[in-house]
Amino acid sequence: MTPDPAAAAVSAPASVAAAPATRTRLNMRLLGLLALGHMVIDINQGALPAILPFLRNALELSYAATGTIVLTANVTSSLIQPLFGYLADRAARRWLLPLSVLLSSLGLAFAGVAPSYGVVLLLVLVTGFGVAAYHPEGYRTATAVAGERKATGVSIFSTGGNIGIAAGPPLMTALVTGFGLPGSLGLLVPGLLVAGLLTVALPMLSAPPPARAQGAAARVSENMVGGMSLLILVVALRSWTQLGFTTFVPFYYLDVLEGDPRMVGTLLAVFLGAGAVGTLVAGPIADRVGVRRYVVSVFLLAAPVAVAFLFVQGVLSFLLLGALGFVLVSTFTVSVVLGQAYLPRNPGMASGLIVGFAIGAGGLGVSVLGWVADHWGLMSALWISALMPLAGFLVSLLLPEPRGR
Repeated sequence: MTPDPAAAAVSAPASVAAAPATRTRLNMRLLGLLALGHMVIDINQGALPAILPFLRNALELSYAATGTIVLTANVTSSLIQPLFGYLADRAARRWLLPLSVLLSSLGLAFAGVAPSYGVVLLLVLVTGFGVAAYHPEGYRTATAVAGERKATGVSIFSTGGNIGIAAGPPLMTALVTGFGLPGSLGLLVPGLLVAGLLTVALPMLSAPPPARAQGAAARVSENMVGGMSLLILVVALRSWTQLGFTTFVPFYYLDVLEGDPRMVGTLLAVFLGAGAVGTLVAGPIADRVGVRRYVVSVFLLAAPVAVAFLFVQGVLSFLLLGALGFVLVSTFTVSVVLGQAYLPRNPGMASGLIVGFAIGAGGLGVSVLGWVADHWGLMSALWISALMPLAGFLVSLLLPEPRGR
């Protein structure tokens, strides 16, 4: 297969004239290990919404205070990712991979035994720092060990994270319902194990890349800063819906629908698991219809599905939530590819901006939604989340077509 030029570009630092001079093979063992690390990182990230109802009851928190926990996680894990993306474009720092897995696990594992709200925020900050450090270096390393099959490598690496995001809520729910809030310490097991495996593999992950052809950088298109700016706004608006639903749907299920607390993790797993499947399906479709057209179409489809979810109960609520996750989360990898197409000279920065800053900026909306829920009710916050894709659709219509696509 011929790799997408935007996806392939991420393997080449902007400061180096880079294109593979020789054909290299995909190293599935190393790529699988990187995907496993991505899974553990995102298990910790995905488990946070599932523990929030239990922390809220234990510490007697308001909706706004609960939203601030999400804000802290997103500011740390997302808004500083462009900095790590900049560093990833400059030089490899593979030692960040095991360290970041360890930090993300330590922070969330001890959140369940935190004695106060302030300590919870501090531990979430530690987890967020680990998440922020892993993604840019992980994407860069994944493309390096993928050989000439860059798109395949990015897809496998991303799937590991999507599985982790989906597995995090039911795992956390099972631990906390089974052992109480101290059950969160169970997250130390996969964190320590995978951090150890990545440490052992550091010599192979840090091996020098194949020889590079000179003058290839001259063939790279110019950056499209305006298009990238619009894309960041589009992804931020999408995140208002995604984070709004993952944060407040558990409360909606428990407080409005009066559902079984043991099903909270399953509810989130349906949403995020369907999103993982959507990510795998989105790539081939976007390659056929174009990444920009795919993003525009998905936003138009997401709003009616999100609104329909608020009118149903029982099995239909699970089905529509899964459909929303499939449609909405599927834009994740496509957005990264589109961002790399807009910034072909700074692919690490592009992935940092999309995976990090844009999603984190959307996370700011969760705090606003928490304030709305406290003052006008939980349903008001959910209605805003459900209608936000319409705004994303209108902005996405302004996205330019990437050069050379």
